[in-house]
Amino acid sequence: MKPRELKPDIYSIGAVDWDRRLFDELVPLPDGTSYNSYLVKGSEKTALIDTVDPAMGDVLIKNLNQLDIKDLDYVIANHAEQDHSGFLPQIIDAYPNAKVVTNPKCKALLMDLLLIPEKKFITVDDGATLSLGDKTLEFIYAPWVHWPETMLTYLREDKILFPCDLFGSHLATSDLYVTDEATVYESAKRYYAEIMMPFRTTIQKNLEKIKDLEIDLIAPSHGPVYANPKFILEAYKHWVLDLPENIVVLPYVSMHGSTKEMVDYFVGALTERGITVKQFKLSNTDIGKLAMALVDAATVVVGVPTILAGAHPLAFYAAYLVKILRPKLKFVSVIGSYNWGGKAVEQLAEIISSLNVEILDPVYCKGFPRTEDFESLDKLADTISKKHQEMGL
Repeated sequence: MKPRELKPDIYSIGAVDWDRRLFDELVPLPDGTSYNSYLVKGSEKTALIDTVDPAMGDVLIKNLNQLDIKDLDYVIANHAEQDHSGFLPQIIDAYPNAKVVTNPKCKALLMDLLLIPEKKFITVDDGATLSLGDKTLEFIYAPWVHWPETMLTYLREDKILFPCDLFGSHLATSDLYVTDEATVYESAKRYYAEIMMPFRTTIQKNLEKIKDLEIDLIAPSHGPVYANPKFILEAYKHWVLDLPENIVVLPYVSMHGSTKEMVDYFVGALTERGITVKQFKLSNTDIGKLAMALVDAATVVVGVPTILAGAHPLAFYAAYLVKILRPKLKFVSVIGSYNWGGKAVEQLAEIISSLNVEILDPVYCKGFPRTEDFESLDKLADTISKKHQEMGL
């Protein structure tokens, strides 16, 4: 994309990556992504806020040339991860007078990851400012959103927040601003679920740090710019602070039909009790969709068969995903089947033992489920319904 002006002398000059389908060799990108970089021209100094992924560096250079930028005074590094800072060495080579402005932790990471010499850095404290003449940048520490060194940059005079990954969305679009809130909400929620949710308690503190800022625009490092900041701020408050909803997420595996029979019956039992169920067949599910479902769920029930006397590997993966994403759910249980022996329940319980959740009695049957097993599933559904009602869900 060519340079586009956000406000006078403030430009979006990053790159849209329409074709990327995997991030960190792990996170699916069904809608591509963008690497947003912003140029701020003050009356005395010029600053570049973040760079781009090295694979798209030519776009950033072309945009800087198109704006006839002969010299850069500062490159603000909000975050050391390579999709934002990976092209920093090339920018420093192209603009040798530029200083990298960041916090001490980010400086250390950039020196290790990109071998940038120490003399190129200016470090700033939390709340420090940097004058560009008629424009002032303010730096706000936001550690563990989602790396330990992350910071946000606020442009005071123009009331623009550059939050790097916070409030981002993996969404390739030709639109500079959010035009379709429903589409962006979906992408932003997926981004939050996959990347930010493990740090939701830290995000609570950072939302508090920025609550008194006057913000006209939020310009993240992925996805379109928010001309209506309230839209994404309210979404984050809901995802981070509100109680979970009357939802059960049910990821499952079934090799020969026994566990699937239990899942089908259990979904019906929960539905009859007014509980929303989000069911995922782990052998072919979109893990990002599963992560998104966890954002609002009060309960997770894993459906698992036994293989080699233990839990199926995909059920291990689902339990591990719940553990590392740390959603605000309150209850967990397991349903499934075994034959000659099984340790699946104990194994899955051990994985999630670090979560602050109540583990409800499992329903684990031998072979194909019988009448008494279906009755046990009804009892588990009753228990979940009661627990949810007690929470006011």
